[in-house]
Amino acid sequence: MPNIKSSKKAVKVIAKKTENNHELKARIKNLIKNCEKAIAASDKETADSLYKDIQKNIDKAVSKGLVKSNTADRQKARLNLKVKNMK
Repeated sequence: MPNIKSSKKAVKVIAKKTENNHELKARIKNLIKNCEKAIAASDKETADSLYKDIQKNIDKAVSKGLVKSNTADRQKARLNLKVKNMK
């Protein structure tokens, strides 16, 4: 445990940032899973709305540096292809 006041605050700040980053990453993963379930169930409307949410959240994660831009582009492209090719 740190003894200096600024170090104590830094520990709190880091913990809060880590939690926020984890929440955003988990939200993205859950949205992707839900979108793929909607695709499997042939629910076009739900898949489209989830895909829009996924795009927004992935772009937010890229801007914060949580996800690399190439990884984000790949994830969005693969999901977009699946949504477009739905029956």
